[in-house]
Amino acid sequence: MRKGFTRAPQDDRPAVPLKNYITPGGLQRLKEEHRFLLNKDRPAVKEVVAWAAGNGDRSENADYQYSKRRLRQIDGRIRFLSKRIEAAEVVDPEAPRSRLQEAKAYFGATVLFANAAGVERKVSIVGADEVDLDRNHISWVSPLGRALIGSAEGDAVVLDAPGGKERLTVLEVRYERIVVEPFREPTGSVAAERQS
Repeated sequence: MRKGFTRAPQDDRPAVPLKNYITPGGLQRLKEEHRFLLNKDRPAVKEVVAWAAGNGDRSENADYQYSKRRLRQIDGRIRFLSKRIEAAEVVDPEAPRSRLQEAKAYFGATVLFANAAGVERKVSIVGADEVDLDRNHISWVSPLGRALIGSAEGDAVVLDAPGGKERLTVLEVRYERIVVEPFREPTGSVAAERQS
């Protein structure tokens, strides 16, 4: 790889990849998607590529070109998921904690907080692969996640939001099961079309 495509650390420390903290449900979802792509979607697309290749001139064969592109996308996603699964550090929000650890918000915590106007919001701090804003699951590396990490009930934290700094008051910190939306096979996939 050329030097222009690598990112040098800002100081003398070597660049360390970000840890891939994840809940058990989040890891299960990644594994299910990986399994689907590897065992169902990729073989189905590979079959279409073989069929399209048999139709003659590949340079003007749209089925062949589209299917080859889709196969490259699937292979890229499989590589990405493999790396994320391999680097995963599972943190179970339901695991027992000491009183001190239970009182502060860390990865896996569900935090109730209020803004300066008194509007309350509850969020669960999860991994980057589990973010679901419809369920109020935020990443631990997001601005809000970073602001809440280490806080306890009654603490005031400052959120560096795009519109400026916002003061939040932590009302409650709990550790409970975080339900992650399970993986569902996409409706437009070649594998799904073959089953119907």
